[in-house]
Amino acid sequence: MKTDIDIHNHSHFSFDLWLTLIKSHPEFKAKRVELFSSFFDVKKPIDEVAKVVKYYDDLCNSINEVIGENVDTFEIYLLILHSLEVDLKQLDKEKLNTFYQKSEDLFLEYQPVVIFENLHQFFDEIKNHGKTINILSNTGFIKGKTMRKFLINQNLDQYIDFHIYSDEINCSKPNPQIFQEVKNLIKNQDLDLKQILHIGDNPIADYKGAMDFGFNAHLLNTKYNL
Repeated sequence: MKTDIDIHNHSHFSFDLWLTLIKSHPEFKAKRVELFSSFFDVKKPIDEVAKVVKYYDDLCNSINEVIGENVDTFEIYLLILHSLEVDLKQLDKEKLNTFYQKSEDLFLEYQPVVIFENLHQFFDEIKNHGKTINILSNTGFIKGKTMRKFLINQNLDQYIDFHIYSDEINCSKPNPQIFQEVKNLIKNQDLDLKQILHIGDNPIADYKGAMDFGFNAHLLNTKYNL
């Protein structure tokens, strides 16, 4: 993926993750649906399970963007299970935690694909210019703690000065509070807001959210690179 991101006129770079730097492994979502169906003993056809999972994934992502908060991963599970007529009374947090661990193991087996061309080289160039980088990502099924493990596995964590994930601060893009958190965590507190560039694929959550806060923003169109 070629970009015209200007690294020379900015001092700090904030990156979205999904559909900006990475995309799901082509087999992961189908494998997760199979795991979900078997683990919770869902009696519906697998195609129906897949449709319900996608529906609530998309819906909760939209809710996060509109409300500016974060629908918890376990809440998403329960919405899906209720829709699939699974008795919620048989569930407890321990069971949900067990499923999350299994889904994390699956995620790290079928790891996301890096779609940003020469990403290590690009991050290296930014750091060699004495500039800083953060990850700023809304989360849904995959929590921030799991994304950190993935980035370590990919040898990308070495470039990242700090991470911000919506599930960890109960705040989602484009809420200005999440961009304020970026500003708060940058070591150089004297940095002008326009020296901070947020890069993402979502016109509302990433581009408009960052620009409205006062950062500069760069909108990537990764759909043609998938």
